[in-house]
Amino acid sequence: MSINRIPVHFSDRRRRATDNLVRRVVTACGVGILLLMLLLFFWLIWVVLPLFSAPGMHATTNIQLWDKNPMLAMGSDGHLGWRISRNEARFIPLDGQPAAPALALNGKPDAAIASFDNRSVLLNMQGELLLMQPVIRNGSGEWGFPLGDRPLRLPQGPVSNMALTSLNDHQWLIAAQTADGISLLTLENQQKVNQILLPQQQADHLLLSPDGSLLYASSGRLLRVWQITSDGAQLRETQTLNLPPQSLHMLAGGRTLLIQDARGVQQWFAIASDQGPRLQQIHTFNGSQQVRGITPEPQRRVFATYDAQGKVQLFASKQQGAILTRQLAPGIQALAFAPHGDALIIERAGEWQQFALDNPWPDFTWRNLWQKIWYENYPQADWVWQSTAAGDSYQAKFSLMPLVLGTLKAACLALLFATPLALAAAMYTAWFMSPGLRRWVKPAIEMMGALPSVVIGLIAGVWLAPHISTALVGVLLLPPVLAATLLLCGVLSPRLPASWRRPGFEVILLLPLLLVVTLLTLWLPTLFWPEIGERLAHYEQRNLLVAALAMGFALVPLIFTLSEDALFSVPGALGQGSLALGATPWQTLTRVVLPGASAGIFAALMIGFGRAVGETMIVLMATGNTPVSEGGLFAGLRALSANIAIEMPEAAAGSAHYRILFLSALLLLIFTLVINTIAELIRQRLRQRYSQHEGHG
Repeated sequence: MSINRIPVHFSDRRRRATDNLVRRVVTACGVGILLLMLLLFFWLIWVVLPLFSAPGMHATTNIQLWDKNPMLAMGSDGHLGWRISRNEARFIPLDGQPAAPALALNGKPDAAIASFDNRSVLLNMQGELLLMQPVIRNGSGEWGFPLGDRPLRLPQGPVSNMALTSLNDHQWLIAAQTADGISLLTLENQQKVNQILLPQQQADHLLLSPDGSLLYASSGRLLRVWQITSDGAQLRETQTLNLPPQSLHMLAGGRTLLIQDARGVQQWFAIASDQGPRLQQIHTFNGSQQVRGITPEPQRRVFATYDAQGKVQLFASKQQGAILTRQLAPGIQALAFAPHGDALIIERAGEWQQFALDNPWPDFTWRNLWQKIWYENYPQADWVWQSTAAGDSYQAKFSLMPLVLGTLKAACLALLFATPLALAAAMYTAWFMSPGLRRWVKPAIEMMGALPSVVIGLIAGVWLAPHISTALVGVLLLPPVLAATLLLCGVLSPRLPASWRRPGFEVILLLPLLLVVTLLTLWLPTLFWPEIGERLAHYEQRNLLVAALAMGFALVPLIFTLSEDALFSVPGALGQGSLALGATPWQTLTRVVLPGASAGIFAALMIGFGRAVGETMIVLMATGNTPVSEGGLFAGLRALSANIAIEMPEAAAGSAHYRILFLSALLLLIFTLVINTIAELIRQRLRQRYSQHEGHG
């Protein structure tokens, strides 16, 4: 036999070129993956970052007014403004172009009040009422008189105070204060549809809700709320205020009432009680003292204030203080918002000054995501996630706490369920099972990890949830019963015949016994407590327990594989030395092998926890998807990942809802990356430690 020895300085150019090529390809792929992860990370930051931009305000144009008389009402559509004074009504271009001829008014109006949408104006013409509409079409405006150009005289006498709301394009509700009381008139197409008289009722301030269902009337320190129906008006409640109000205003949606007094601007809204809905003061906006005027936005829960020194502030209903403050020149007489809140007109004596506003998300702050917020008509401050509703006036609620708590509850309980099973299986397979049987069992358990999560979620939601509802008592009793059965088998196993106690084959006897005990535990309680889940008051069929069982089943293969590898990574010399010194196999496992593999097992648990946090389909299909922070084992929940999957298709691109969903995705990505990185660092340290031990051996 001839021996062909390889020379010491042998060099194959082709092999060396192949090695270099493969090394470069692998390196390029690894760097590409890292760059892709960084690109995804920075892209999420780019989408989310505008949420945290501060509101802005800067001057655009100055317009000189021809009419120097004080303003009674004003507004704009963003391109063309309108203004009503005691002498005339005029449309004013906001781009500096010459204004159209003014409309001379027949008479001298004493006061004017605009509807909430700013599309109708009611003038008080020496006690008579005249309704006007600034109609803007194709960049030009004209004045309309839907009830006729002659003032309306009430039989109850002259009007001293009034309020207006537009019910639709051709119907208006007017509240008028006369000497005989308060008259509520519903007018349509120059005809009086309905009239309600509240006799002997006097008010300093009147305010109608946008839908015309409520009338707020303040007299001194008393605030009366009237419920208006087609049959009449009924006094709903009377509130005693601390100070007499200076003005009353309503925010968009018609639920939040702003009361301005000497202390500042207060937010009120109705809360359900035993007597029905009742107004309650929520808070006083910080920095709203010494305010001279308030102007609400027509479409958002935002309002602007100004004082005698020229300080302009923007407030949002869910914020404690001002979101924007600008110190301007004194002498401000009135403010007017553009329809979308992207511009603000400020009137001084003989001058308009227009400011562009950059305030796309007034209700969003980092505080609102994590702290309890008192939302409209809620009995108290709470964590709430409810992004959309059927009504256009709905106030979106973006609290991430219910989603984070739901994610952590599902992940922790799933880990609590999967950890004992996976670790026990790993310890038995790695230390006690015969090598021949291990070659079948280990790949079989690892193959469970290939089962799609959507299939597990479907089985859990359609099949498992109804069965758990039927056998709830048995499911809760199953863990202690199985633990007691295993302990009893450990005590009785030495009494078995020697032919039945061959090492590594105990599982063949144990599995059928555990299966029988499981079936009996699940079946017997149903004979005494049938359909127990339906009898519980707060039980939901798809709940935390179902999600934890399904997710735990999905985590078992992952934790088992990594834990078993960690046990096998412990040098065999340690175990052999322990056995040689007289320790039993169980003592060797618990006192030598497990401590040596503890870091790897911890890494397996952390990776499993990261997998549970990022799980989507199982949580989506096995729970009720109710984003609540309260609730126990039998209540529903919603996880961050499931929330993204549910609501991303319906979120408008570029909206606050859209960007907050991306923010939750960014938080989820950071959390899972941190968990997996820590686990991998611990695992690498374990490998280095035992490679050194093997080298010394």
